[in-house]
Amino acid sequence: MARTLPKQNAVVETSAAQIAVHWREEEYYYPSAKFVGQSNLSDPDINERFSEKNFPECFREYADLLSWDKYWDTTLDTSDPPFWKWFVGGKINASYNCVDRHLDKYKNKAAIIFVPEPESEAPVSLTYRELYVRVNEFAALLRDFCGLKSGDRVTIHMPMIPELPVTMLACARLGVIHSVVFGGFSGEACGLRAADSGSKVLITMDGYYRNGKLLDHKAAADIAIETAKQAGTVVEKALFWRRHADQNASTSPFVEGRDFWVDEILPRYSGEIVPPVPMDAEAPLFLMYTSGSTGKPKGCQHRTGGYLAYVTGCSKYIQDIHPEDVYWCMADIGWITGHSFIVYGPLALAATSVIYEGVPTYPDAGRVWRIAERLDVNIFHTSPTAIRMLRKSGHDEPTKYNYHFKHMTTVGEPIEPEVWRWYYETVGKGEAVIVDTWWQTENGGFLCTTKPALDPMKPGSAGPGMPGIYPTILDEMGEEVHAGSGKAGNICIRNPWPGIMQTIWGDRDRFVTQYYAKYCKDTNSKNWQDWPYFAADGAVQAVDGYFRILGRVDDVINVAGHRLGTKEIESACLTVPEVAEAAVVPVVDEIKGRVPEVYIVLQPDILPPQHQEILAKVNHVIETMIGKIARPRRILIVPDMPKTRSGKLMRRILAALSNNMNTGDITTLANPDVVESVRVMVQGKEVVALTDGPEDLKAFGSVD
Repeated sequence: MARTLPKQNAVVETSAAQIAVHWREEEYYYPSAKFVGQSNLSDPDINERFSEKNFPECFREYADLLSWDKYWDTTLDTSDPPFWKWFVGGKINASYNCVDRHLDKYKNKAAIIFVPEPESEAPVSLTYRELYVRVNEFAALLRDFCGLKSGDRVTIHMPMIPELPVTMLACARLGVIHSVVFGGFSGEACGLRAADSGSKVLITMDGYYRNGKLLDHKAAADIAIETAKQAGTVVEKALFWRRHADQNASTSPFVEGRDFWVDEILPRYSGEIVPPVPMDAEAPLFLMYTSGSTGKPKGCQHRTGGYLAYVTGCSKYIQDIHPEDVYWCMADIGWITGHSFIVYGPLALAATSVIYEGVPTYPDAGRVWRIAERLDVNIFHTSPTAIRMLRKSGHDEPTKYNYHFKHMTTVGEPIEPEVWRWYYETVGKGEAVIVDTWWQTENGGFLCTTKPALDPMKPGSAGPGMPGIYPTILDEMGEEVHAGSGKAGNICIRNPWPGIMQTIWGDRDRFVTQYYAKYCKDTNSKNWQDWPYFAADGAVQAVDGYFRILGRVDDVINVAGHRLGTKEIESACLTVPEVAEAAVVPVVDEIKGRVPEVYIVLQPDILPPQHQEILAKVNHVIETMIGKIARPRRILIVPDMPKTRSGKLMRRILAALSNNMNTGDITTLANPDVVESVRVMVQGKEVVALTDGPEDLKAFGSVD
């Protein structure tokens, strides 16, 4: 039946959809003739070819970049909305497309260049032939030693080393579904994800370098395995790659019969060739867990054929990757950007992909530019957080090094225009085009971006929709917010696309509820037009059709491009027995964009002398259960939380207090007096100068 939208006179709490946005239109920047002349995409006819009248067959162009074992019958199957099926009937193997098919022409070309964090260690190149050998041997180990087959799940908890893409491609060769957990996440976070996916095998590492220190990573594996067991999944085998040959970076003992060194078993499979398994186009390729607005992370399930086609198309036409390019995406493979634009997209195009182990500013602010100069990198891909960090730590450092980028990407969060200009003028030396991309873990590849040789760049704006992507901005009533209106709303995508996730692993209902229920026009309809995708990001569209992304409208904090669910952090706080209530809000941070700030209410009869101990416990449990990336700026013990008369906790007010913003009308609260007492605790007795604050914080948690 058709979904009933709220009546016009219904009381709807303020959200991003009702906020007027006032921001200056920035000037255009244009690509150079030199870039346009070599670009993979310089034909303006692409807009016509990917127009709505040619949907969905336009996406054949992306799929035809791949080698198929069996060509598909149906480009898009909409028979079970919103569980779209792409390239139905087709058979394909992702590992073959990223490795085997390049051997005739590029076998002696570098596929991966690994840069260790210690500068005393030289970069290591892995040719496509060497990658082929290593992927085959490890696939044989997974098949014969671990007993893995198509459809099984494996959890991978590894840092940025070349063995990580080797492991992923070995899984893909067998049709084993890999679930890579960001290496910075804690053992508990890894274990919960392993349990949710039902992984019987954990592949990890003894240690890795971070900020000059060799960290013990084996300890996290022990915690992950115990956590998974408590959650109902027994990890039968744990495989450990070594950071240094013949050494052990960990002090944690091995468990006999469970823990194995990869380098001790791998010689058994020397020279083994494992035929790539032809996988159904709809067979899952991987799970990528991401924080949501509830405490439980969700496993975004990505298909093989559609995902690989989409990231290959994005890599060729938007990243402008040629086989001759040296391409460096400075993301972590543990996130979707690393999956799509370090591993699968670039390798499908026979590019050379750089992997850097460490921190961009270690040992100093020139490290990134020295790497770029030494390796002759010409495509650079990073996040606004990294750009802000590099700008702050070494404003003029890029000018000291003789590298030349033709193309640069920014991804993961909105970028401020002044930071964009530094990126363009100082890092790109006025030579490189910039694509400011907007997309999400759930999306596989880019949704909004400029086409680098065709569209002018505009600082702070992601640009128009990708070819074949039809975005729209809707208000809370489901009405379209028109371009140039100066009003913000919820950015949605009107159509399916090959890179969209299939579902949430093991939770079809949550998939529908979270992404499609809000704006579905008719739940009985099989027309894709009735099922717009709700991205939970606020946005505004200029007259020229360019979108500016404002940030999350749900309870997710984007910390340095990493999405952290507030409920996830709050749940961790509540495991401390002395904590009665917890609320987490985003706070503006000069480098990371946003960081969490935690408010807690203690159980009755807790005395002040105990407070410091409790604060330490809360901080420890957040770092332990989630990871240091979730470390809060402050933890504040307050007497009570601002709540509505129905008992809803108003995080929007706490976010306003933390960011020196106007709290708005508080007279309808059940306990308005608590706001001033909390304000004094947060800001001090003097009344500070208030601002309207960032648009995404105004609406934060407004519909708790």
